[in-house]
Amino acid sequence: MRIDDPFAFPFWEAARRHELVVQRCGACFHHQFYPRPFCLACDAASPSWVVCAGTGTVYSVTTVHLPLVPGITPPYQVALVALAEGPRLLAGIIGQKVRIGAAVRLAWRERPDAPPLPCFTAEGENA
Repeated sequence: MRIDDPFAFPFWEAARRHELVVQRCGACFHHQFYPRPFCLACDAASPSWVVCAGTGTVYSVTTVHLPLVPGITPPYQVALVALAEGPRLLAGIIGQKVRIGAAVRLAWRERPDAPPLPCFTAEGENA
């Protein structure tokens, strides 16, 4: 998600505070991520932003073996995480490797010239 996307501005501002936020509809209470100007479930306008619990479950995971991102040396894992609130978020995995179904919790990868990136770490014995 681009930092200069106007719909994503609240997401990146929250990331600067180490808060993970997603949109929630005021009409039907559906949570969504990738930010949009309307609710995907009921089409209501202007969903609000809410702070997430920071926990989730690995829905899908892969290991990256090629150098794609400056400052991140392969191999590393990237997972599609189903957040406790419902939406899925693609993020890096820090620390031990995880499997599909593993419980994960929020962590942050600091960047020198940009807001930190939300990442996840394995929680307990579910890795």
